[in-house]
Amino acid sequence: MADSTHLLNSRQMARFVAEGYLRFDELVPDELNRAVKREMDDQAVPREEAGSPLSTIWNDTAVGRVFRLPEIEGIIHSLVGKDPLYDHHAVHTVAAGHHFGQHWHADAIIDTRKHFDIQFMYFAHDTPREMGGTLILPGSHYRRISESDIARYHNFVGQVPMVCKAGTVIVLHHGMWHCAQPNRTDEKRYMFKLRLNPTVRQLRLWNTDDIDDPEVNHILSTNQPWHGNEERIEHVNRIHFWRFLTGDDQFDNHYWLSRIENEPELV
Repeated sequence: MADSTHLLNSRQMARFVAEGYLRFDELVPDELNRAVKREMDDQAVPREEAGSPLSTIWNDTAVGRVFRLPEIEGIIHSLVGKDPLYDHHAVHTVAAGHHFGQHWHADAIIDTRKHFDIQFMYFAHDTPREMGGTLILPGSHYRRISESDIARYHNFVGQVPMVCKAGTVIVLHHGMWHCAQPNRTDEKRYMFKLRLNPTVRQLRLWNTDDIDDPEVNHILSTNQPWHGNEERIEHVNRIHFWRFLTGDDQFDNHYWLSRIENEPELV
């Protein structure tokens, strides 16, 4: 059970709604990072059965201790609830001197739910730009695509490379566009990915003490540079998602949704 002091706040949740991810730098302690790195080197992280409760797996592993850190339990509880299910994990590697990047893609090719899974990307060692990191595109999680439909693109304005120190964790909405990058160093690059499924209605699971903070609306109104003229539909997408998360069917932001809900013949 997550400690309430480690739950996300409403401003962080609004950022997740607007951008599709949250980043936590150097969250995992160095000693634990080194232990996880050894497990990945030794291919010692067992593959579990899909649909298993997260609480029942990896009890004797370093990677299990990572996802039982109070701060990470708080993130998990805030997004998918206290008893999430293990969907799958992957130890993604890019070999030393690998000069080719992965194509842009999204993982959730069949998933159009309002409920959402989360994917953790955990970097157990320093990942400078020359080592690649993973590229993500903030705000792409509403653009549901069939896996590699976007493979023809090379770069987007506003894309974010995961350049980070050891112990950094990002958590993504399952629909986020991403791709691995070339590794121009002489060391193998690791990224540990874990996908989790909710088992509860994703309704106000975070610390809502600041839910009326004006900053929430400001965050929900922040545009991504690659949206261009389509930024308006993104405002509507965010409002729908915020209503789902808060249970407030009357929530609006700058009248975006109210104007298209105006159907006088129904009154």
